[in-house]
Order: sequence, then structure tokens, then C-alpha cells
Amino acid sequence: MNGLFSGAAARAAHRSAHASLTELHDTVGAGLDQADANPGLMALIDQHTAGIRDSLSSDVRPLTAVLLAAYAEGVRDAAFTHGWRPPAGEIDWTANDWVLRRLLAVCALARTLPQPAA
Repeated sequence: MNGLFSGAAARAAHRSAHASLTELHDTVGAGLDQADANPGLMALIDQHTAGIRDSLSSDVRPLTAVLLAAYAEGVRDAAFTHGWRPPAGEIDWTANDWVLRRLLAVCALARTLPQPAA
């Protein structure tokens, strides 16, 4: 089989998705440590993860790195289109920033995925 549905293309998409999620985790993933230590923040992140699962229909199809990476890219693109900019310095997770919380929820979901073979 050739093209988009070939094994090579699927493997490349999978590698790209994992790289994108790793980059996202490197950028905002430290917030997971803060959420683990702050039940209120974790509750907010849990609400976002539930919203993401609903958006991606993960009840009828498996959650994958490709779906999560595409979702995160869509959130970032829409946020930038509407004027959102990431904080310049250290992230204040107590601030009411929907975009950052949504992206952190993507990181939380990504850590539940099987890790790619080395």
C-alpha cells in the first residue's frame, strides 16, 4: 500500500506525534508536578482531560498520540488566532489560563499512553 496509509507513513506520523507531545511536555509538563501537589489545580486539569476525551470521542475509539498531538496543535492555533500568547517567564499555574490548563491536560493524557519502542 502506498501513500498516507502505508506503514512507513503511519510510523512517521506516530514518531512526529510523540515528538510534538514531548515538546509540549517540556514546555508545560512541569505543571503536572504542581497539579499533583495541589488538589484544586488537579481537579481543574481532570475536568479538562474529561473535556478532551469527549472532544476526541475516546469512548468509541482509542486515544492515540496522533490524536492528542493534533488536538494540542489545534488548541494552540486557535488560541494564537484569538490573541493568546504564552507567558514569557515561569508559568503561574494559579492564574486562570484556559489554554495552558488545556495543554497541561493533554500532557496528563499523554502520560497514560504506551511509550513508543526505542
